[in-house]
Amino acid sequence: MDGSADRTEVEALDRDGARAELERLANLLSEANTAYHGQDAPFLTDAEYDAAKRRNAAIEARFPDLRRDDSPSGQVGAAPASGFGKVAHSSRMLSLDNAFAPEDVAEFARGVRSYLGLDPAAPLAFTAEPKIDGLSLSLRYEAGALVVAATRGDGRTGEDVTANARFIDDIPTTLEGAPELVEIRGEVYMTHDDFAALNRRQTDAGAKVFANPRNAAAGSLRQLDPEVTRGRPLRFFAYAWGELSEPLAETQMGALARLAELGFVTNPLTARCETIDDMLAHYGLIEDRRAALGYDIDGVVYKVDDLALQRRLGTRSTTPRWAIAHKFPAELAWTRLDRIEIQVGRTGALSPVARLDPVNVGGVLVSNATLHNEDYIAGRDAKGTAIREGRDIREGDRVQVYRAGDVIPKIADVDLSRRPAGAVPFVFPETCPECGSDAIREEGDAVRRCTGGLICPAQAIERLKHFISRAAFDIEGFGARLAEDLYRDGWIAEPADIFTLQARFGPGCPRQLQNREGWGPQSASKLFAAIEARRRIPLDRFLFGLGIREVGEVAAADLARSFTSWTALCDTLDRAPEAARARLAEVEAVAAEREHAHAENRRPRIADVVARTWQDVPETARDAWRHLTDIDGIGPAVAVSIVTAFAQRAERGAIDRLAAELTIEDVTPPATTGSPVAGKTVVFTGTLERMTRAEAKARAEALGAKVSGSVSGRTDLLVAGPGAGSKAAKAAELGIEVIDEDAWLALVDGA
Repeated sequence: MDGSADRTEVEALDRDGARAELERLANLLSEANTAYHGQDAPFLTDAEYDAAKRRNAAIEARFPDLRRDDSPSGQVGAAPASGFGKVAHSSRMLSLDNAFAPEDVAEFARGVRSYLGLDPAAPLAFTAEPKIDGLSLSLRYEAGALVVAATRGDGRTGEDVTANARFIDDIPTTLEGAPELVEIRGEVYMTHDDFAALNRRQTDAGAKVFANPRNAAAGSLRQLDPEVTRGRPLRFFAYAWGELSEPLAETQMGALARLAELGFVTNPLTARCETIDDMLAHYGLIEDRRAALGYDIDGVVYKVDDLALQRRLGTRSTTPRWAIAHKFPAELAWTRLDRIEIQVGRTGALSPVARLDPVNVGGVLVSNATLHNEDYIAGRDAKGTAIREGRDIREGDRVQVYRAGDVIPKIADVDLSRRPAGAVPFVFPETCPECGSDAIREEGDAVRRCTGGLICPAQAIERLKHFISRAAFDIEGFGARLAEDLYRDGWIAEPADIFTLQARFGPGCPRQLQNREGWGPQSASKLFAAIEARRRIPLDRFLFGLGIREVGEVAAADLARSFTSWTALCDTLDRAPEAARARLAEVEAVAAEREHAHAENRRPRIADVVARTWQDVPETARDAWRHLTDIDGIGPAVAVSIVTAFAQRAERGAIDRLAAELTIEDVTPPATTGSPVAGKTVVFTGTLERMTRAEAKARAEALGAKVSGSVSGRTDLLVAGPGAGSKAAKAAELGIEVIDEDAWLALVDGA
């Protein structure tokens, strides 16, 4: 898959560039997850895959309101294959955030302390263990007997491989002295010696040989015939757990010791570390021993040792706050840049891609690399500051390819001494190469965008690909290639057309899907059935599938939770366009006033400017705007984007045609029996002394409350610490109940 897009250094990204990059990473990793977890045929190395998550996390840290769950930080595994029974995990199997440098590890530890409100000098121990490069597996034991073994799958649902797991010697089929219910989790892997022996047997038998031990282990475990698995030398390290009827221990190290007592193999290189220096020292020790271990590892995992603190820290959408993987470094290589191509993304971003003479970088053959944007090609950032002094990038150059920190390789440097005679600077196009429309770069923006909108075939195709992606509608069997082919042939032009495909190209129609090359009656019937299965869709997935700029999975989920129904959201969006236009005018007016004030050497009168831009906006529009921007996580940029999309006639028409084909499910509040705050809107303000703001928000949402960032007529409760200021005053003015932190804790205690 081509992963080109705006790839500016994170610190140089503007908001549009960040949005485009998060979108690119989301699409790329969706396919990578399927290839890795679902097909045992990865097209990205672990270093490339993990590095994408790091870039995504860095962008999200800089632009937290742009975070989208379909980015690497919101993806876990892939949907289970159809050849196995499906198993719903009782507690989600999570992935890990990544660290690539000592400062990342230190930042992780600081983040843990910050979330918990711990003093920098307070004791905080971690465990450090090798990160096994294998296949994640969950083992469920009831009354001491193994009843289910399941792969991770997409984190929520995995594949039932119980019959196969029983043939792995490291996996006990019965446990003595275990809790009544216990789920043990770990990694299935294959040693280097066993891998080499297996490939020799495969070669002798004229069968497929495996690319690496991880693929061999995954392919061996995921055999439909358990007898094949019986003959494969699989091993298992236990390192975690899921559902438990009683705790294993009070610490991570204690729990691992208990797992060993129950008969599981745990990694002997796991150690308890009191300081960051201890963690990094153990990382160095494991890295030194890596080549002699006899099995593949790709880093070291750090976990908070105290399990009570782990529970307090909790999880994000797909990763725990209490653990991180410190990955081993990637590599560099030199090669020739043959040509520079421009590709157009879903939001119209023009993205340059380097086509390279293929070169091996850390065991992977690389032929493409990102060139970020036109500034990066010129050797400067968006502010004009040199990032490669005197080194612009030209076709024919000898370039250094670098993979650490980016899933798609990037150009790190240029060898000017090897530049061909006659090489000329690259001229970035000012028109779209797909539709010929003007490509505009707004002031301060790193990205040049096609203005063609829906008439641009590249944007239309990318929107369709986004719509069918795993985090959106996830139509089984409807891949990116099919979407592109059907669009090119005129069979579909917008998402709604997918749901009329059978009526137009099914049995009895003049042209039929089953008659296309590579298709038949059975495959066509399966696709139509898969499309029908997606006519009922949750509101958040529907919103995300629309592909509106700024509305990633997190924003879609926030909107869905707040409005709960499609009808309610549409009502608000239909009343908000005048407010959105006022917001855009406000931004422009404030910028102009600041520039004028600077020229006049005086202080800008920003309050007056804002008042003027909003004075003619009807109260109904202001109310709708406040409803949107009061949602915690939905800022003005997201609100403008979604309101604008719904206000555009062509865009709204496409949305309405799609909605008419579907049943959009209302949001069902979480089960919060006995919760005193379920369904209420809560605002936290001032200084919280017994918990951090993040911990308070997570607790409130777990109890079914909506957490808002501002006080309004919709607010039910304000939790005010010292220094509450204007929010407390506004709550008093509106007659909203105000309590302090102690009262809040007493209110939710035991709920």
